Amino acid sequence: MAEPRKRASASAGRNAGSKSAGGRTAGKKAGGSYAAGKKTASKAGKVGGKRVPGKKGAGKRSAGERAARGTMTALPVEGQSTQILRAAKAAPPKEAVHDPDGVRLQRVLASAGMGSRRACEQLIDEGRVEVDGAVVHEQGLRVDPSHAVIKVDGMRIQSAPNLVYLMLNKPTGVVSTMSDPEGRPSLADFVADRNARLFHVGRLDADTEGLLLLTNDGELAHRLAHPSFGVVKTYLAEITGPVARDVGKRLKAGVTLEDGLVQADSFRLVGTVGSRVMVEVSLHEGRKHVVRRMLTEVGHPVTRLVRTDFGPISLGHLKPGKQRKLSQQEVGLLYQSVGL
Repeated sequence: MAEPRKRASASAGRNAGSKSAGGRTAGKKAGGSYAAGKKTASKAGKVGGKRVPGKKGAGKRSAGERAARGTMTALPVEGQSTQILRAAKAAPPKEAVHDPDGVRLQRVLASAGMGSRRACEQLIDEGRVEVDGAVVHEQGLRVDPSHAVIKVDGMRIQSAPNLVYLMLNKPTGVVSTMSDPEGRPSLADFVADRNARLFHVGRLDADTEGLLLLTNDGELAHRLAHPSFGVVKTYLAEITGPVARDVGKRLKAGVTLEDGLVQADSFRLVGTVGSRVMVEVSLHEGRKHVVRRMLTEVGHPVTRLVRTDFGPISLGHLKPGKQRKLSQQEVGLLYQSVGL
């Protein structure tokens, strides 16, 4: 009797294999996913709780099937794909607005330092230029450089001819104002020869030196200075050692000052010379004397403080009292850091 039973099992297995194919079809017709159909087929291909014997590997899923189970979701119902295609056709790509009184786009790009006129025309031909969110593909577009938002390769360029962006290495003893009633040296002493009315982005106290940004771009300056945009500033501070191992951990966890909790974004030991220790502190806070107060709170009063970085801009080798214009790339990075 054992032999007839084996033949019966094989017959049942073939019938179940047919049901397995039906399981996939049923799963699809029911609006389920391909994975659901496979599950139905898998159940159908078993007899008496055991998988039907067959060729080696027949019970295993292929790599494509395994990938399908992990990535495919329910198939759209009938007609849904057509609706999606119609919706896509009904929403044409945004087009840049032509300003007949404006300046040719390639000229604006060239004036912004993006290359020669011919090179800028090539940028447009390659679809790498956007104006107010629309990709430009044809030559001849005229724009108002004072108001148009122009991007090359996704990075905004400074196109308005009247906007100025400077970095200054502020020396100690200089107050972060454009004038001082007490007659102390001020920022105006460094930009007196410029016609544009500039204002500083944030402040550095008189005893702190280093990177200070100056501009007449009000929207950018506001965003860079506002803590909600999280632009990180980095400082080098000279303190008296030794420095305990948990100082960085305490600063990053947050220390409580008289005006509330403040946390460092990062902290590291830079170097030691005798009892003098140089540390680097980064944070996005902009409170008055915040770095000095934080380090004093953890037992390390500051003897010298220099701001080295403001967001993506680094002081580099600029000497104290010197200034320079920001490059087009640097301005673009500043825009990018605050979502402009």
